[in-house]
Amino acid sequence: MKTKSFVMLVAALFLFTGIMAQNAPPSAKAVLKTARKKARAEDKNVCIIFHASWCGWCHRMDSIMNRPECKPLFDANWVTDHIVVQEHKPELKKLENPGGQEFMNQYNGEKQGIPFWLVFNPKGELLADSRMPSKDKDGKDILTNCGCPATAEEVAFFATVLKKTTRLAQPEIELIADRFLLKK
Repeated sequence: MKTKSFVMLVAALFLFTGIMAQNAPPSAKAVLKTARKKARAEDKNVCIIFHASWCGWCHRMDSIMNRPECKPLFDANWVTDHIVVQEHKPELKKLENPGGQEFMNQYNGEKQGIPFWLVFNPKGELLADSRMPSKDKDGKDILTNCGCPATAEEVAFFATVLKKTTRLAQPEIELIADRFLLKK
């Protein structure tokens, strides 16, 4: 009788562990690996966006990228995926991709805020990131996160990234830029 109970307990533990593992988000490395594989197959670049559930700017960026007039343009040129980082509430920490913050930090994102994005070619070489050239209060050259582009300067920077990392025609880039400048 004790052996049967022990076997059932072990089986229940394996089942519970399997269920928990299925609910865990993939690691940041796995997200990039999957996106790169798809990008190679579709001859596209990869855009990784670091975001969190609480981040209004992250939601705004996704909303604009997913607008009916923009989504096909992004989908034709980038394999876009997200890595969850910086969740504040303890109950939401489980949403974070393991290794996500470390991956973001690896590309100088540790003090940039979110959304923070990176664009890679299918080989995994960095083509662009959301750090745009700027000046600090003393006039020194710095790089600041444009995140979800909203100002004319940020949108112009994002347009240069699109020109560099996509096959979009200038009118398509201008359409996307216009959508980021809208106040809606």
